[in-house]
Amino acid sequence: MRKIILLFVCMIGISVSSQIKVLKNETLIEIGKDNAVGLYKKDDKFTFNYQDLNTANLNTFRSFSFQNLNKDVSGLYELIENGFIDIPVGNIILELPNDIIELHFEKNYGTPTVQFIQYINKNRKFVGKSQLLTKKQIDKIFGRTNGKSALYEKPGAKNNAQTMSASNPQQAAVQPAAEPSASGTGKKSKK
Repeated sequence: MRKIILLFVCMIGISVSSQIKVLKNETLIEIGKDNAVGLYKKDDKFTFNYQDLNTANLNTFRSFSFQNLNKDVSGLYELIENGFIDIPVGNIILELPNDIIELHFEKNYGTPTVQFIQYINKNRKFVGKSQLLTKKQIDKIFGRTNGKSALYEKPGAKNNAQTMSASNPQQAAVQPAAEPSASGTGKKSKK
């Protein structure tokens, strides 16, 4: 009788510990990072993470995300690059699905810089600010110095899940990119 009760208690213990299940680890691909600002990709969604300098707590990190529809990542890079060449008089305002982002350009010790100003959930009361970034830092964040800018138009990890090994997440970059659709977006083409 004691053996049966002991067996029953062991079975209950096993079933209780089996309530934890392992979830699939979906990895972010780091495009580039400099200091406390980074650009990451997951499928076709790009996320900027930055340390918020607008809060008293310097451990506050914020992020904003957007889909790469109509080559928006390349367009954002070109917009920032043009701002370094010809500094705009006012901030450039961008509306994302969840947030409003302003690109604030200024010269800092004679060097053109840009700062991301985020209005969280499109509310002007909640503001996050990144550090001032130089062209060299922007090139590093957008993956222009490490060659990861080629990942902008590559299919996401979701499409390559069967071919990508867990030990080499950059293997997704080996897969050929799908042809972009020829839609009349009205954007200027690259010269």
